[in-house]
Amino acid sequence: MFGRDPWGGPLEISNADSATDDDRSRDLDRGALMRQLDETQQSWLLAGPGDQAGKKKKKYVDLGCMVLDRKIFMWTVGTILGVGLFIGFVMMIVKLVPHKRPPPPPPDQYTQALHKALMFFNAQRSGPLPKHNGVSWRGNSCMKDGLSDSTVRKSLVGGFYDAGDAIKFNYPMAWSMTMLSWSVIEYKAKYEAIGELDHVKELIKWGTDYLLKTFNSSADTIDRIVAQVGVGDTSKGGAQPNDHYCWMRPEDIDYPRPVTECHSCSDLASEMAAALAAASIVFKDSKTYSDKLVRGAKALYKFGRLQRGRYSPNGSDQAIFYNSTSYWDEFVWGGAWMYFATGNNTYLSVATAPGMAKHAGAYWLDSPNYGVFTWDDKLPGAQVLLSRLRLFLSPGYPYEEILRTFHNQTDNVMCSYLPMYNSFNFTKGGMIQLNHGRPQPLQYVVNAAFLASLYSDYLDAADTPGWYCGPTFYTTEVLRKFARSQLDYVLGKNPLKMSYVVGFGNKYPKRAHHRATLQGHVH
Repeated sequence: MFGRDPWGGPLEISNADSATDDDRSRDLDRGALMRQLDETQQSWLLAGPGDQAGKKKKKYVDLGCMVLDRKIFMWTVGTILGVGLFIGFVMMIVKLVPHKRPPPPPPDQYTQALHKALMFFNAQRSGPLPKHNGVSWRGNSCMKDGLSDSTVRKSLVGGFYDAGDAIKFNYPMAWSMTMLSWSVIEYKAKYEAIGELDHVKELIKWGTDYLLKTFNSSADTIDRIVAQVGVGDTSKGGAQPNDHYCWMRPEDIDYPRPVTECHSCSDLASEMAAALAAASIVFKDSKTYSDKLVRGAKALYKFGRLQRGRYSPNGSDQAIFYNSTSYWDEFVWGGAWMYFATGNNTYLSVATAPGMAKHAGAYWLDSPNYGVFTWDDKLPGAQVLLSRLRLFLSPGYPYEEILRTFHNQTDNVMCSYLPMYNSFNFTKGGMIQLNHGRPQPLQYVVNAAFLASLYSDYLDAADTPGWYCGPTFYTTEVLRKFARSQLDYVLGKNPLKMSYVVGFGNKYPKRAHHRATLQGHVH
């Protein structure tokens, strides 16, 4: 009997009990010993051929598979017990005697960087902080979020601040939770090996607990979700305090923070569904919480499909800071995660619908941003995710045509990351310019490195040594080399010899753009 889940975990085989050759051999031997012996055989077994008539018979012990002299048996058992007690005594002494253990090997640079990078989320927490948060300059903040808005009147305490300010944007926050969950699903053992599994799961739950507050997560059908807490637009002057005009620590904010809701926001709803669905896989061992996440994800995805529209209308705060250009990519991305979380083919049918792929931009190969994975464009990530499905589960008709398309497009995206194809420029220091020289390039760089590394692992797990770029075959090591080169750039292998991860390396930014730090100084 085979058990299979849609995530493509290991197949479990449960065979009916059956005797092995060794079992049958032992049964035959036992049968030979148990059959009736004739007088001569009994005499030989019990007294031996050299015994004289009238001699006192020896006592024997029948073990089933052999017959032993009782004295020999008792002596043997006593010797074994004595040796066992002696060995146990020696081991007890060894355990009690103090001794030094060799120190564990120092962590590699990627492990150290991951420790530091995860602390970013600790620094971004909003609401009542746990005692073990580990960031000395952060405290409880914005404890009246939602309650101070007269139109909402419900607690929206918690979640994560966006960056250096104190606004809570659900759109990029949800995407961050999806990505954290994806990394845990694929690399749980590695997180556990470096002692970060509990930490990263705690961070994910901090985010998903907040997202569950932003809509009616106990209902099967919803008509609104919270898009944002706080305001950042300063173009209208400072008549009303907001999170950009008033530069202060979140712990000191005492002004009301408005809440923005949306009633037709397919992109936001589908991304939030993806976040909750992915997290439900992370927490699958906690059935109650996992089921709660799945139920919320179903309501969100349903809402997004029924109430079509972008969450960021022109002129809104969302459009200024995190504008969404389309919701079709979120339909594919969210549908894929919903399928993996539930196993319901309805979601896979949505994610692999030919029209959906077309609207999401799967065929826009000439677009300058094709293959750039961001919080706004989820298609490259969705294609890698669905390539995983094809490589490991191969669901076949009627999904195969689009899955093959996504798989081929993923190959094309990986080709575009290689310098020899000139799809993107590279700086003199070796950084790929996925956003074509515009500001804040590193977010795109690390996203590409993640996809390249993950896809190479998928290929290896599927016993596929590489992929083709036209007629040229490249091994998976080429992808890993690209991923390492970009990550190394971020960690200090760049013209400035500077690490861009705060706290990592000998030279890193000391005055981060973060209002919660004292005088902007990161300790």
